[in-house]
Amino acid sequence: MSTENTTAVTAPEEQPAPRRSLLGNLVRGALIGLVETVPGVSGGTVALVTGIYDDLIASGHHLTSAAKNLVLGPDRVAGMRQSLARVSWRLVIPLVIGMALAVLTIAGPMAHLVETYPATMRAIFFGLVAGSVLVPMRLSGGAWRAKELGLFALGVLGGLVFTSLPVTSLDPSPWIIAPAAAIAVCALVLPGISGSFILLSLGLYQPTLQAVDQRDLGYIAWFGLWAVIGLIVIVRAMRYLLVHHHRGTMVVLAGIMIGALKSLWPWQDEGGGLHAPGGDWLLMLGLAVAGVLAVQLLVVLENRIGNHSAS
Repeated sequence: MSTENTTAVTAPEEQPAPRRSLLGNLVRGALIGLVETVPGVSGGTVALVTGIYDDLIASGHHLTSAAKNLVLGPDRVAGMRQSLARVSWRLVIPLVIGMALAVLTIAGPMAHLVETYPATMRAIFFGLVAGSVLVPMRLSGGAWRAKELGLFALGVLGGLVFTSLPVTSLDPSPWIIAPAAAIAVCALVLPGISGSFILLSLGLYQPTLQAVDQRDLGYIAWFGLWAVIGLIVIVRAMRYLLVHHHRGTMVVLAGIMIGALKSLWPWQDEGGGLHAPGGDWLLMLGLAVAGVLAVQLLVVLENRIGNHSAS
């Protein structure tokens, strides 16, 4: 095996997670929870931009390993404890708290903003996602060759196909909610893939936000159960890809994020059909640029905080 391949495989296991502040992780979780309520925006994008993506996937992998060890053994309790000891609890606990607080307090108002000012909100988040694409491109490392360009093109195509799903209106029955929750939770892991967009395409976006806003515990519990099942599957798959194919994975994710920008084009009808820029194009452009600058500022702050912690 070449030196390059050996580094790509072992680096994620050998390097300890950087020490981040609890307050900072709480804010990161709140940001992820916030964007998860917006169709077309992925919490995975926030995880990438704030520098916690690999650590979050690793912790999710160890959590699922703990559950697997407890159920299948052979040394059930010892194996579970060993896996749990490898989880970055300093990251996971405040992140989950921040996400829950954001979803429970902002879900209703955010749904109102998206419904009342759709073009304006899409323009802002178009800029935020566009500015975020530079992060996986940088993390892929080095100049792209023909192989990387091909993977990028596949990612773009996948993002375009995903955001071209027809909008339907399904009855929010338990057996419709179950697969929808399992698939939608992939947005926590895959930058560019929006769980809210999946729910919107299935006609479950408003019912789900209303259930959260109205504290419908039955709906929330059932949705959460299947979301956990979906999360286990996607986390283990992404952990494998990040350990064994980190460069290619980042290239594909960058492509998906570019293709998924289609869903955030400000000028579109209720069916998702795109239109040419309207008379408010200058305002929308300004909002998008502000979004790009906000992401770049966040990246700079994260880098400075990371360098300060490492020194």
